[in-house]
Amino acid sequence: MEDLKMAEFTILVALASILFGVLILAFPRLLNYIIAVYFILVGAVTLLVELL
Repeated sequence: MEDLKMAEFTILVALASILFGVLILAFPRLLNYIIAVYFILVGAVTLLVELL
């Protein structure tokens, strides 16, 4: 069960990375906001994965 959670987390991080990379290329001024949101999401998902 834990392996499945890690696989889901890995897929989520990969998809988020691709999405944010495309957004940064399209809108360079939003880089700071995108990075901030990315860190918040990764932190929240990591905590949820560890607590569940």
